[in-house]
Amino acid sequence: MDLSSEQMNDLRELAGSRHVSADVALRARIVLWSAEGRRRKDIAELAGVVPVTVDRCKARYAACGLAGLEEKRRGGPRDQVPPQTRGRVIALTKMSPPAASGLSHWSTRTLADHLKRREGISVSWHYVARIWREENLKPHRSGTFKISKDPAFADKVADVIGLYLAPPGGAVVLSIDEKTQIQALDRTQPVLPVTFAATEKRTHDYIRHGTTNLFAALNVTTGEVLGECRPNRNAKNFLTFLKKAVTPHAGKDIHVVLDNLSTHTTPEVKAWLWNNPHVHFHFTPVGSSWLNQVEIWFGILTRQSIRRGTFSSVNVLIKQIRDYINSWNENAKPFTWTATAGEVLTKVRLVQTNMKKLVRNNSK
Repeated sequence: MDLSSEQMNDLRELAGSRHVSADVALRARIVLWSAEGRRRKDIAELAGVVPVTVDRCKARYAACGLAGLEEKRRGGPRDQVPPQTRGRVIALTKMSPPAASGLSHWSTRTLADHLKRREGISVSWHYVARIWREENLKPHRSGTFKISKDPAFADKVADVIGLYLAPPGGAVVLSIDEKTQIQALDRTQPVLPVTFAATEKRTHDYIRHGTTNLFAALNVTTGEVLGECRPNRNAKNFLTFLKKAVTPHAGKDIHVVLDNLSTHTTPEVKAWLWNNPHVHFHFTPVGSSWLNQVEIWFGILTRQSIRRGTFSSVNVLIKQIRDYINSWNENAKPFTWTATAGEVLTKVRLVQTNMKKLVRNNSK
């Protein structure tokens, strides 16, 4: 079987593609082996098929090229569901269930039942599930949101992101916040390690030994973290930690990114700032702590160290947090902030517009 180099390349690409079925890839290999001069009997043995299959693949390729190697579409029953029904399923899925139904969200079964009882449309929940897959609809999932009502939102966003993208020359930018009420949870039975049934297992019930509050300062330029656990979160502890965070950077201008917690603006803190003019506070907009980079690090800490941890006391919890910080700083890397203030503000305005449309649609 004589093939051009271009045909051979096409067959090799099809045989190695991850986007076709194993049967199609095998047919491509059979044709390739034939073009390489292998014997029919050897090809059948390599492919694990009978010799007549080798002949059939070669014939299909000779007649139709690559298309001849694709799966043949089998006939099936004609879809009896009218297009209007599909549209109605999609429309209902994109709206909250009627208040009279008592439902908080749709499932495939409740939507199919609603259509049958309230609108006289009979479809199976399997049909609803197929529509959801095809349209990538996921009403069973939910999330949280909060739109800031800070009148100085745009100015604060520009101020904070300006520090991330273009920090003042020679200055230090620290992102500071507190992660409060971290629980020292101890399981009622020993954790079974990864080797048991292939995954780690733990009991669902636990003993709560107390909580701690983590004060953390992220150096935006280096990615290094300074952390300290305290039993309480108050203005006194915050000011003590702030002094500790700025001490290593004596002689430099220090810009501190903070949220709007009341403990950050007490008279004692303001008096300290007055006596330390090289330290400058920059506040994120109200309800927008996500703009503070240390919040990203808090999320990593929670996922990698705390959430699946088992702690027999608060001291054990504090030690693990301290160990994690030390390990992090051994290979610290800064977060790469790429979004400009203009891009953030544009996205927020778009979200606000979409939210208003969604509320109007669901109120009809």
